[in-house]
Amino acid sequence: MSFEKTLLQSRKRLLQMHFESGVGHIGGNLSCLDILMVLHHQVLGPQDQFILSKGHSAGALYITLWSMGKLKDEDLKLFHKEPTKLSGHPAPRWREEIIFATGSLGHGFSLAAGLALAKKLKKQAGQVFCLTSDGEWQEGSNWEALIFVMHQKLAPLTLIVDANGLQGFGSTKEVASMDNLIDKFRSFGIKVQEVNGHDLTALKSVLSEPTSEPRAIIAHTTKGKGVPFMENKMEWHYLPLKEDQYQEALKGLERP
Repeated sequence: MSFEKTLLQSRKRLLQMHFESGVGHIGGNLSCLDILMVLHHQVLGPQDQFILSKGHSAGALYITLWSMGKLKDEDLKLFHKEPTKLSGHPAPRWREEIIFATGSLGHGFSLAAGLALAKKLKKQAGQVFCLTSDGEWQEGSNWEALIFVMHQKLAPLTLIVDANGLQGFGSTKEVASMDNLIDKFRSFGIKVQEVNGHDLTALKSVLSEPTSEPRAIIAHTTKGKGVPFMENKMEWHYLPLKEDQYQEALKGLERP
């Protein structure tokens, strides 16, 4: 099966899992699924580590692990239910791919910085990748972490920002403008790259690029990507799917 078909299958399975569990946060899961799939299928090596700072997109991480054969359908059917390890935000250490509990936004990058420091002190191989949301950069702890990362010259550490422009109460511009996030990052001295977060070839290229310094990748994404009635709609930060919406969403994924 081609990677593109695997990705389409994964989008469908993500919708099914959220529909059957009655859980929302679908928009942000769809905006970052391409990033997670490319990263886990085509970039991460055995000595690399990944932190999902935007923990409310745990569903996308679970589906990515499912697509790799690391989770089963029986596991996904218990998403957000009792008894399950697939909670709405990642629970740590029951799988090696989930190192920390995340979801209280603004803490994941600090945890990634700690992992990168440990690798530096122990002279261990491997990279650390951390995926945050764009709204998450309204949290002061992230900027403290960035100061620490640049002071300690922690590399190879890659920060990925899922820049879909929307958060819980509106657009990031309306809530607390971060339109000049790239300039802010550069003012701290970190290397900044931009990429279309849904261009699979471009994602693989930039994520695979060797780096000897900390870097930030701004991935421009669409909230609700692939489902026409969800795309760029703030309400799909929260809403679960009704039966008719679920069927319409599946049809939307098949459109060219």
